[in-house]
Order: sequence, then structure tokens, then C-alpha cells
Amino acid sequence: MRSMLVWSKILLAISTYWVLVVSQARGKTQSEPDAPWSRVEKRADLTNHTRLFEGMRFSDGPSVTRACLTCHPEAATQVMKTSHWNWLGEPQTLPGRSEPVRIGKRNLMNNFCISIESNWPKCTVCHAGYGWQDERFDFANQELVDCLVCHDRSGTYAKTLAGIPEKDIDLMLVAKSVGPPTRDNCGWCHFNGGGGDAVKHGDLDGSLAKPVERIDIHMGRLDFQCTQCHRTREHRISGKMISVNTSDSNQIGCTDCHSRSPHRIERINRHAGALACQSCHVPEVAKFQATKVAWDWSTAGRDTQQNDPHRYLKAKGSFLYVKKLIPKYMWFNGRVDRYLKGDRINPDEVVHINLPMGRIEEPDAKIWPFKVHRAKQPYDVENAYLLVPKTWGAGGYWTDFDWNQAAELGSEASGLPFSGKMGFVETDMVWKLTHMVAPARDALRCVDCHAGSGRMDWLSLGYDGDPALVGGRKHRRQLLRNQ
Repeated sequence: MRSMLVWSKILLAISTYWVLVVSQARGKTQSEPDAPWSRVEKRADLTNHTRLFEGMRFSDGPSVTRACLTCHPEAATQVMKTSHWNWLGEPQTLPGRSEPVRIGKRNLMNNFCISIESNWPKCTVCHAGYGWQDERFDFANQELVDCLVCHDRSGTYAKTLAGIPEKDIDLMLVAKSVGPPTRDNCGWCHFNGGGGDAVKHGDLDGSLAKPVERIDIHMGRLDFQCTQCHRTREHRISGKMISVNTSDSNQIGCTDCHSRSPHRIERINRHAGALACQSCHVPEVAKFQATKVAWDWSTAGRDTQQNDPHRYLKAKGSFLYVKKLIPKYMWFNGRVDRYLKGDRINPDEVVHINLPMGRIEEPDAKIWPFKVHRAKQPYDVENAYLLVPKTWGAGGYWTDFDWNQAAELGSEASGLPFSGKMGFVETDMVWKLTHMVAPARDALRCVDCHAGSGRMDWLSLGYDGDPALVGGRKHRRQLLRNQ
């Protein structure tokens, strides 16, 4: 029986291989030339600021901003209209909700450190402003805009609690160095999302500061800066993360520069109707640093386990990290269903924090690669919703290791009543993978997905089996129509 099973797999692999070989042999050259360099955003010129601050002294961050605004009077106003400043996006309509909502890091929950509310100073280290200590932060004060965090070219600038520059920073040195943002500027926050290098995203970490081409072809071989893809106008940066956004507006894509049919073989070009470019060209992430894929808050507070930032911390619980992570593949139409604060849950089921929408039957949906982060986090047993615990600072769990106290303080800040009964529930959260683009030689090959032992779970994706053998998405739609 076992030998028959082995032979069946071998025969399936051989038949799939020849189907693909024949298909490729019959392929034709592309009809649309691929000329990405004609569309690549040109780098902004660097202005020498060395002599522009003569006679000035900078005592704090806002004093630098005041100097910047003398030559760039519109800059702060522009920044204050962006999500990098407000930590909120434009109003959007979510599935199953009648009224548009305005969401962002300021009011959303996640399954990492859970929420900014009651934990402001620790979270706002990465805010593009100065002094966000609590809910009373003045978002209308232009002097609180931090110009340096995005424009420092000295490599010496760093921020601490509430986004205040570290004490020993030479602000004059930093101000004289400013220029267009680099990967170091963007990465200072985005590489370290979740509290450390590579923790949250999987496809963003410190290896991208100065990567070799096997880490990312655009940033490695071609030395792209972030803003060459994330094009910016009036300080509004294009591109959105599905962790904090649910719509597909203001997005960027490979076809901003590349042709929609860039391959020499037409058979491969036809894959673009059902596959995102990243599904083949981002075959793995966390190439250099391991990324967190699981976090169990319910095990926190134990003195019997040894602290290890990649396995267990008393303040945070248990973790699982993975290096060279193989993505999870799901249909995605650009929209996301989102858990909002106060939504009721079923504690017997996994709570989806942000669920990519899309089905095989949808013409605009494509198979995308994702990182999935699973967690076990606090919820209110009687009210049946996720809780916002205070973790950082006086009375926080990381200080007193008292979950009830942390839940009460967090509820006061978030406006969610706490019943006094807390439990832990399983959740998951996904991150769309689009960085760490591999060189062409390392992109997925036919047999990586087909031939019986590939990485795709065709049944969970809605196919009757390997589409190389049973037919692709159009075949699947026809079957559904005939049922």
C-alpha cells in the first residue's frame, strides 16, 4: 500500500511537470514590454543645511521644528493631515457596519501589545511628534511635529518615551544633516514594530537597512529607498498596512512600475490573473532575523521560567519565533474585515483581528502571501469582548503583575467596562507580505506549488485539487455555476 502511494506521488509529479513543460513550450513572448525604470520615482535632491542654522540654539525638539517652519511653513500642516501624525485613517465602511468608522493605531486593538490606550508613552516612542503622554495630546500644535525622525541623515537621532529625543542627542548636528528620508529613517519604527527587530511584520527588519540582494532585490542590488515605491506628496505617503487599514485606497503595487505581463512565457503571465506578484517573488521572509508567530499572554507572571526574549518573558508570557518563514496563502481582494474595540466574541472560536477578504469566485481577488500571528490574550468573560489591559507604567501588568488591576486601569482609559472576570482567548492577525522580494533566480518554480507536494493548500483555497491538473479559477467558477 505504501509503495503504491509513493508511486502515485511520483507519477503525479511527472505528469504535472510535463503539463507545465508543454504549456511553457507553447507560450509566446509578452505583448507588453517591461520597462520599470521609466516609472521609478526619482530620488529627491539633497539640500545642504549646514549653514542654515547659524546663530540658532536648539534646546528641545519643538525648537528645531520652529526653525524648520521658517523655510517650510506648509510642512507641519501637511504632516498633520496624515495617518503618521493622527494614527487614524480616513472614514471607511467595514463589512456588516452601517456607519463609516475612522480607525488607526490610536483606537485599534492587536494581538501583540494589544492597545495604545493606557500605554501611550511606551507606544508613542514611534510617533512622528513630541510629547504624546496620554489622551490629552494636542494634535493641532504644529511645534509638536517631529521633522527629524523622518529626515535625520546623521544616524545619531533616537527617541524615547512619548517621542521625546534622547537626552544626549546633539540636535544641531542632526538638524544640519537633514535630507530626504532613507531606509534608516523609516526602519527606525517599522523594522522594530512590536517592540524589537523583526518582531511584527516578518518582511521588515534591520537587515533591510543595508541588505544584500538575496534579502531584497530592490533595496539590495538597486539600493532603493522606501519612498521610491511609497511615493510621497505633501508628506502623504502612499501604501497602507492591513493591520490598521481595511480599504484598498492609496495603495501601491508592482505594476506601478512593472508591466502587467513582464514574463517571456505567456503561461506565467496568465498566473497574474489569480496570483499576486508577491506569491512567487516573496517565497520566504524573516530571512536574517526570526519573526514572532505566536504569543501566549496567559503564561505571563511565572517566576519558574527563565527569561529568554525569543521564548519567555515574565512580563509578557510565551513566544514562538520562526526564521525563513514560509507564507500562508489566502485569497485577497484588497479589503479587510476588522475587529473593533467592544465587538462581541465567541470565546470558543479563534477571534480574527483582521481577516483578509476574498474568495476564489471573485474576479478581482488574488492569492497573496501572508504572515499569521497567533496569540492568547485577555478578554472579559461576562461582556464577551477583548480587553485593553494597562501593561506599561504605574499599576500596569509589567510593573505589578496583577491582571485584574491592569484590566481595570485599561478599561478606564479605553471606555470599555470591565466585569471583573477575565479569561484568555485565542486570536489571530495577518500581515500582508510585500517586502524581501527575491532575485528572479530565487522566485518560486512550478514544482514549488504543483507536482503534489507543493506549498499551496489547493483545497483550502477553493480548488478541487492542483489547478495544473483539474483546471484553474475559470474552471472552478464554471463548476459552481453548474451546481
